[in-house]
Amino acid sequence: HVQLVESGGGLVQSGGSLRLSCVTSGSIYSDNAMDWYRQAPGKERELVAHISISGTTNYADAVKGRFTMSRDNAKNTAYLQMNDLKPEDTAVYYCHADFYTNYADRVVWIQDAWGQGTQVTISS
Repeated sequence: HVQLVESGGGLVQSGGSLRLSCVTSGSIYSDNAMDWYRQAPGKERELVAHISISGTTNYADAVKGRFTMSRDNAKNTAYLQMNDLKPEDTAVYYCHADFYTNYADRVVWIQDAWGQGTQVTISS
């Protein structure tokens, strides 16, 4: 079983910083792309950040310039560095992964997985 475990959530004041971590275990696949999603009470789950197999990142407009996603493949870990946090960032943050395997010169999607979520609360 593939397992994703988030950590690093908590309560922080507006303008503060927080770093979330997502550790992947049990994967037998050669490549993965990672995402951070968040869901506020009464709202749809939204994509916050994405990092590709090759390391290219993309961000939601609401967090551009404030959040940075990175990965450390040797540690099987993805990170979300969150700076200049605002009350609007309050949500449960979820890690998501898409797993791929290599076949000749092609990459084939195998499965995805979700973490359990970590609460991030920003006070005024």
